[in-house]
Amino acid sequence: MHVVELAFTPAPERLAARPAHRETLARLHAEGSLVTAGPWADDSGALLVFALDRPALEAVLRDDPYYRRTPGVEVRSVREWRPVVGDRRQET
Repeated sequence: MHVVELAFTPAPERLAARPAHRETLARLHAEGSLVTAGPWADDSGALLVFALDRPALEAVLRDDPYYRRTPGVEVRSVREWRPVVGDRRQET
């Protein structure tokens, strides 16, 4: 699994791009690639948990313009995560 942390600014471009981005998230979730996602309560960013290996995640980040080309969105970190309780699809 991988966790992606985003940081937001109130740029109008981010808000305009959000509906299409959320459609992509819904599709990834239905496919089982996205475990959960959502913004921080103060809308300063978001956390996304993907059930993907790193190359597949990089493709998602590259193909959804929200992550790399939308003003007001910054990918703060991408980290591998190994949960010990909950969804354990990626146990090693």
